[in-house]
Amino acid sequence: MTWQAEIDELRRREALAERMGGAEKVARQHGRGKLDARARIAGLVDGGSFREIGKIAGKGHYDDAGELVDLNASNLIFGRANIEGRAVVASADDFTVRGGAADAAIHRKFIQCEKMAHTLGIPLIRMIDGTGGGGSVRTLEDIGATYVPATPGWSDVVRNLDCVPVVALALGPTAGLGAARVVASHYSIMVKGLSQLFAAGPAVVEAIGEASDKESLGGSAIHTRNGVVDEEVASETEAFQRARRFLSYLPSSVGQHAPRTQSGDPTDRREEFLLSAVPRGPKQVYSMRKVAEALADQGSVFEMGRQWGRAAITAFARFDGWPVALLASDPTFLGGSWEARTSEKVERFVRLADQFRLPIIHLVDNPGFMIGLAAETSGTIRYGVEAMNAIFRARVPLASVIIRRAYGIAGSAMSNSDEFQYRFAWPSGDWGSLPIEGGIEVAYKSELEQAADPVAHLAMIRERLDKVRSPFRTAEHFGVEDIIDPRDTRPLLCEFAELAWEKLGSNAR
Repeated sequence: MTWQAEIDELRRREALAERMGGAEKVARQHGRGKLDARARIAGLVDGGSFREIGKIAGKGHYDDAGELVDLNASNLIFGRANIEGRAVVASADDFTVRGGAADAAIHRKFIQCEKMAHTLGIPLIRMIDGTGGGGSVRTLEDIGATYVPATPGWSDVVRNLDCVPVVALALGPTAGLGAARVVASHYSIMVKGLSQLFAAGPAVVEAIGEASDKESLGGSAIHTRNGVVDEEVASETEAFQRARRFLSYLPSSVGQHAPRTQSGDPTDRREEFLLSAVPRGPKQVYSMRKVAEALADQGSVFEMGRQWGRAAITAFARFDGWPVALLASDPTFLGGSWEARTSEKVERFVRLADQFRLPIIHLVDNPGFMIGLAAETSGTIRYGVEAMNAIFRARVPLASVIIRRAYGIAGSAMSNSDEFQYRFAWPSGDWGSLPIEGGIEVAYKSELEQAADPVAHLAMIRERLDKVRSPFRTAEHFGVEDIIDPRDTRPLLCEFAELAWEKLGSNAR
């Protein structure tokens, strides 16, 4: 006597679950240019590594004799998998099963998926398509009553944000709870033209008198530029690649160390172009991204959130294989001035680096907080101070390199000045409480009014002040620790990365 009959029944149920919403609905999903949930998981994780949990959970249909005749699968697929050989929890909403609505959800499955990540201390990837188990008007009639809003298991979502890296991929229209699950992550991605995100979709919004379609209401062009979502990509395949790469820089959980990789890039590499990377004209711009790429291990710079808060570049990189959080100014946008969005972006990134214990390297060219009516109206100073507070609260080692400008309170937020300053300055460094340009006429107003030739006298004052503002004068007073040849920056930052990881207690070699 064996249990083969039960095993056969198990295999039958598994086969029914693998149909997802059925051939017609799966074909409709593909017809929209979207992968189905199982193909998404296969495209994201290491081949052959996925072990599904709760595969046969769903709604069974039985005949009068109590025999199963059909099974409607759950609208969530999840399980344990590997990415680059490291364990993760991978999940995908199945839009082919009732469009991801609540009446197709098994809430315990959603909750267990979230619990698995923080209980085992491994990253979580959510691939979200639809409401993600959220509300459905149709559900009310089935229940026979309405209910006070509640989100069972949300405490597990919050706990994951405190414990493990969480990545969210919006891979279709995501509304309500689905949208909330996208945002409740450390790194989020939308696919251009395929993904939309909103608190409520166009049909609901039309009730308040606003006509729109999905793309104009919540497309990636909106949400990757307002800070709601980090990344806009061209395809689902690119989304999978970026999710994998993001996780490669982070530890599996808080309290662990991010992995070091082997680097074939010499630590003593000196890039000649760095000597002329910064133009002498104070209003001339240059590419900070090219500078960062020249300093870090070749091909290791991975930027996130490029489309929003654009005066700051937030990226991960490696120096001699050591992972770091790379924060840099972008002088091509607002001259690098921090406005509200940029400050918000800096705060979030620094908190992320500190949470997962990544050393921070800050490439500085910051003329200060943005000024003017728009800056005041958007609350720039409040967001700016919060960014500064995040830097002062951070307990990971931080190195700053003053590439060009560092002015005012925003300039002082380059590092925690109350701690040891692991800091270098290029000869192009220019700093102070406020830029000299524009302030000379005010400071020397009386003197200029009395001058026989105000224009010539102003030029003389400028020449005199240019000598005083030399970075070498600051170094004489130990106001800056080291002025360096820009070509020496990579060797020094590789040295910092190794010392920082020794401080963090890593035994990765």
